[in-house]
Amino acid sequence: MLSATTLLACVAVLAVGTYTFRVAGPLLKARLTVSPRIEKLVAVAAVVLLASLVATSSLMDGASFAGWARPAGVVVGGVLAWRKAPFVLVVLAAGATAAGLRLLGVP
Repeated sequence: MLSATTLLACVAVLAVGTYTFRVAGPLLKARLTVSPRIEKLVAVAAVVLLASLVATSSLMDGASFAGWARPAGVVVGGVLAWRKAPFVLVVLAAGATAAGLRLLGVP
């Protein structure tokens, strides 16, 4: 178990690191020039990273397949978000889809 001093020190180090990263962007933007190709590559990389996170968390439960209910809920939520439905509706429909399928016995 961590002592209170160690925990506070960890929180302080993380706070300073977070602040440093947030300040570094505006300070370094004027000093560094990035080519448009690199800017596009970074934007695409962010989308790919987010898509892989969604795919991994929706398809896997630990080291095994999560079943069909969870991916079905993600698909319903994704379609509603793509159609610009309100966020609350997206979350509720995705959850209701997954819960309904599990209630029907779909793993």
